[in-house]
Amino acid sequence: MLDTKVLVRVYFTHDRIVKHQIDSFNRFIDEGLQRVIDEQKRLELDVPNVYVEFGKVRVGKPEVKEADGTKSLLLPADARLRNLNYAAPIYLECTVYDEGVAQEPEIVEIGMLPIMVKSKICNLHPDNIDEALKRARRVDFPEKLSYEEKLFKAGEDPCDPGGYFVINGSERTLVTLEDLAPNRILLEREEKYGEKLEIAKCFSQKGGYRALITVERDRNNVLLVSFPQLPKPIKLVNLMRALGIETDQEIVEMISLDEEIVKYVLKNVEEADVDSYEEAIEYIGRRVAPGQSREYRIQRAEQVLDQYFLPHLGIDRSARRAKAFFLARMAEMVLELYLGKRREDDKDHYANKRLKLAGDLMEEIFRVAFLRLIKDVKYQLERAKVRGRPLRMTTAVRSDVLTDRIMHPMATGNWVGGRTGVSQLIDRHNYMSILSHLRRVVSPLSRSQPHFEARDLHPTHWGRVCPSETPEGPNCGLVKNFAQYAEVSVGTDEEDMRKLLVTTLGVEPIKGG
Repeated sequence: MLDTKVLVRVYFTHDRIVKHQIDSFNRFIDEGLQRVIDEQKRLELDVPNVYVEFGKVRVGKPEVKEADGTKSLLLPADARLRNLNYAAPIYLECTVYDEGVAQEPEIVEIGMLPIMVKSKICNLHPDNIDEALKRARRVDFPEKLSYEEKLFKAGEDPCDPGGYFVINGSERTLVTLEDLAPNRILLEREEKYGEKLEIAKCFSQKGGYRALITVERDRNNVLLVSFPQLPKPIKLVNLMRALGIETDQEIVEMISLDEEIVKYVLKNVEEADVDSYEEAIEYIGRRVAPGQSREYRIQRAEQVLDQYFLPHLGIDRSARRAKAFFLARMAEMVLELYLGKRREDDKDHYANKRLKLAGDLMEEIFRVAFLRLIKDVKYQLERAKVRGRPLRMTTAVRSDVLTDRIMHPMATGNWVGGRTGVSQLIDRHNYMSILSHLRRVVSPLSRSQPHFEARDLHPTHWGRVCPSETPEGPNCGLVKNFAQYAEVSVGTDEEDMRKLLVTTLGVEPIKGG
């Protein structure tokens, strides 16, 4: 017979309780930081043949700059007592190209990053604590002590789970955010013009940009597409032709081979306003840049198609065919829903949800802060060039620019995108309240609206979300907590999946996309 008590004791250790938060932050340190840097790759100046290339990024150990300018190692206990930020310097490799000639690469400190207590960068981590205790002159020979004794010497409670930040001496946690899955088609019916009409939605996400793409059926069974930068919805066939699918036969075959569906697709083809790629681009250009010259209209139309329409599939011309296939799939699903061949998607099903943990939230804020930094660096380098000074990144980078942009949201909870309450003071009333706070999941839905279905307990919460731990009042059902045995997976890299499909399962990649 299985002794469940042994299993529970093994499972409920201090590190597993907040494992999802610490793993997420470690993943941000290993991959997220570099991903944000790689999105920019280089900084182009308004001076010809002068630019900066960004290389590898790394994070040091938490430290504090004293009043006399010296830097010393920092422990979380000292940060709490001295009202300091428990943060570590970020170092970035930069190469300046002046008149097209590469200068010596420089390793520049670009700012300070808040460090999660007990993460791999933290001075309390088992791999770092011995050196930290020696440098802080707490223990001469820490190797002789157990890990719990080392934590005690560092001024920590050995039972403290970590998984939070110390900002201005206050302990703050980043509350896990629950949101609809991006890059996934969701079907629903919406009340319009006195009748229920079918609509397919997809939140297309690329880097920090998120675009809502919708395909809906109107009362005349014409399919309309809307996406950002487009003032009004346009007919599906017009957009398909703008993506390079010109012939009627190819459009019909790309959407569906089902005879019932083909009948409606042919009606859409007849209703189209354009017959060729050139006409379609001109049609979109008149909508996105009215009153401009023809060359600018065409350039703007192509830019809108590439950058704002389904950006997760690519933001260059080569991705247009892949976007046409995705759009055709959305159109087919709308018509299947209309014909009763498919059911509406359940937005409250946990397969259609994704969780933003501490690492994902930190990546969002670091992206905004880094963009602000490179704007400032660009200004500093251009000014130095005009004045004939040597272009040095060490003098151009003002690290306070990035640090302030990260620390302010961490201290106030006001996040990018207008969200509030993302960073919260930890509830230290008792040990259970700490664990509860670190395992909290918050929905972004408005508290003032009923949202009955979103607040209800869903069958897919089983084993994932606690069925009883939720507050009373307006937050009921919108603020939840992880179930005791819940674990959060991090997903798989898209490129790895793509290679697996092509090499193992023989899937043919889309030509030109």
